[in-house]
Amino acid sequence: MNPYLCTLMKNGLQLFNSYTGKKEVFTPIHEGQVGIYVCGPTVYSDVHLGNCRTFVSFDVIFRYLQYLGYKVRYVRNITDVGHLEGDADSNAEDKISKKARLEQLEPMQIVQHYMNGFHDMMRVFNTLPPHIEPRATGHIVEQIEMVQAILDNGLAYEANGSVYFDTLKFAEQHGVYGALSGRKIEDLIAESRDNLKNQDEKRHPSDFAIWIKAAPEHLMRWTAPWSVGFPGWHLECSVMSTKYLGEKFDIHGGGNDLKFPHHENEIAQNYGACGHAPCNYWLHANMLLLNGKKMAKSDGNSIMPGELFTGQSPHLTKAYSPMVVRFFMLQSHYSSTLDLTDDALQAGEKGYRRLMEAQKLLQAMAHPGGGSAGTLDKEINAAIEQAFADMSDDFNTPKALASLFELVTKVNSLKGGQLSFNDLTDATLDRLKQTFNDFIFTIFGLQEENFDSSGDGVVDGLMQLILDMRQTARTNKDWGTSDKIRDALKELDIVVKDGKDGVTWTKG
Repeated sequence: MNPYLCTLMKNGLQLFNSYTGKKEVFTPIHEGQVGIYVCGPTVYSDVHLGNCRTFVSFDVIFRYLQYLGYKVRYVRNITDVGHLEGDADSNAEDKISKKARLEQLEPMQIVQHYMNGFHDMMRVFNTLPPHIEPRATGHIVEQIEMVQAILDNGLAYEANGSVYFDTLKFAEQHGVYGALSGRKIEDLIAESRDNLKNQDEKRHPSDFAIWIKAAPEHLMRWTAPWSVGFPGWHLECSVMSTKYLGEKFDIHGGGNDLKFPHHENEIAQNYGACGHAPCNYWLHANMLLLNGKKMAKSDGNSIMPGELFTGQSPHLTKAYSPMVVRFFMLQSHYSSTLDLTDDALQAGEKGYRRLMEAQKLLQAMAHPGGGSAGTLDKEINAAIEQAFADMSDDFNTPKALASLFELVTKVNSLKGGQLSFNDLTDATLDRLKQTFNDFIFTIFGLQEENFDSSGDGVVDGLMQLILDMRQTARTNKDWGTSDKIRDALKELDIVVKDGKDGVTWTKG
């Protein structure tokens, strides 16, 4: 841990625990180590912007935990089986199987295509990859074993080849079902998402499938003691988090929309198999709105990440670069809703550029020497400490940014001569430079971008997206696509160079 952070951390890192509904001091199970599991995407379509917001939020959390000196194991799964249309337990089709049937492809072709696209987009937003990225289909044996353990512990039952979790019995034994989402079992009868045709197999409408007997036309199927079928969506995360982080780990994260039924059922499954909850802290990122309303393709109120970068959307007046969008996301707390509007993005672009310009000015400054620890020195140190205190208060990026922008004003005033270096010590200037570097690049995960002549700021972002697509094509030995990208760039007089340190590009 950085020496000057020790005093800031004396009151501890605080997290808002969704399970208890309270802010709590973070105490890891193993001192100096953190295990974190985040629910990843179901890869049957292009990743949408709301997902990007969630993964950017947890990227910042991951970055800050590492920055504080914790040895972090970050696990984020890929769902490639079991997520049914409408989240129903049966009489519904697996989302990936449905996509494969409609496009007349193998399910794993669908998975690979959209998983590649997801990874490309995560690189565009400069999110760090997780340490482990397990896939549900790679853990079928472990899922069958957990189903059997839950059956052996009397909290599940088999019916017609499917296995269901017994929520009423679980509630009677442990009294925690609904604690995360705030729902009561009595209310779930009316709110059950299941197809009524299947209710005769269940003992209660709130019971959910942990193994599903496959219909004859279902493309993805495995042999289990109860039937040829496939695991329930909720089961995979219980299995993979337990396998890679242990029966009890520190932090479980995901989107707010996963509280029920997904995370609620995860908790139940872990009790059923292990006798206790899976983790100590639940963190949930809130949803992304568009023009004040929930995104929905059906009413035209939606936008994809690529449309942000090109500006080809009726909701936008111009294009925005990936780092502008990432900066925009940092302006709201991860647990708060974030309203994406054209005006807000324009303001975010101005803020991002102002921050990056101040960073360049600051790093070029040289102290003339002879300064003393006057009022300015104290104000700068106080703002630095406040920025770290804000981040340590449930990863409050908007407040930390506000503290940084207080410092931006002082940097500009030092440059303009309104403030004097005589009131600033060498040590504080060095600390200020280090703090800007740490926050902008290491904690917030921002990158410098070149702005084109129109000021749209899309050149670097689009080139990164194109190069990621080229790399994916090369990895998949899709030489036709790779050559097409190369030839198109050559016509634009853009030279791409592959080196041992990565891919670079130059104009002309």
